[in-house]
Amino acid sequence: MSHYRILVVEDDAAIRRGMADTLKFVGHDVLEAATGPDGLAAALNNEYDLLLLDIVLPGGVSGLDILGQLQNERPGTPVILLTAKGAEADRVAGLKLGADDYVVKPFSVKELVARIEAVLRRSPGRTLDRRHVAIPGGTADFERRLVQFDKGGETPLTEREYELFRYLATHPGRIITRDEILQRIWKLDPRAVETRTIDMTIARLRDKIRDRNCTIIQTIRGRGYQFTGPPAP
Repeated sequence: MSHYRILVVEDDAAIRRGMADTLKFVGHDVLEAATGPDGLAAALNNEYDLLLLDIVLPGGVSGLDILGQLQNERPGTPVILLTAKGAEADRVAGLKLGADDYVVKPFSVKELVARIEAVLRRSPGRTLDRRHVAIPGGTADFERRLVQFDKGGETPLTEREYELFRYLATHPGRIITRDEILQRIWKLDPRAVETRTIDMTIARLRDKIRDRNCTIIQTIRGRGYQFTGPPAP
């Protein structure tokens, strides 16, 4: 089984802990939130591969509210809804908002794990091993935060280079705007800063991964950057 990071937003402490323990047992990393506002903040400000989202949450923000904002700001994020028996209207509304699947409480851990695996298998780019990414003549090792080359030698990545490269590589094929990079990586308001620093970081990163023709990290003029992966041999 591949290793993923999963965000669990569920207000029932026993259910949340049971899901978290199960997911950790099968090898995943887990982030947790127990209220609507905390779940929204976690969903928009963290890096993860799939969201397990309860629809009914305390704090004035529902699971459907979170799902709606997530689809606006981070479209394509895999989401599985956690719903109560008889809540068909909520399930339909969630699927219309872009949820990938749902499970009805009470559910077995085997069913939950199976549904997570199924959603991640059919989600574009989600089979990518985020710990390692192939580059021309080598591999980017995100665990060790360096680039290794097949013929020997390695080059460390700075914290910012690592964060930026990992973000691009975990969204393959999607154009990542400079505003999104400033918000997600630099944690800055894009209205208050210039984007030249992003261009300089991209240039250093391309040099380190030997992407001299800009084929792995492409510049999409007027829009941002796109990770396409190494060219076919």
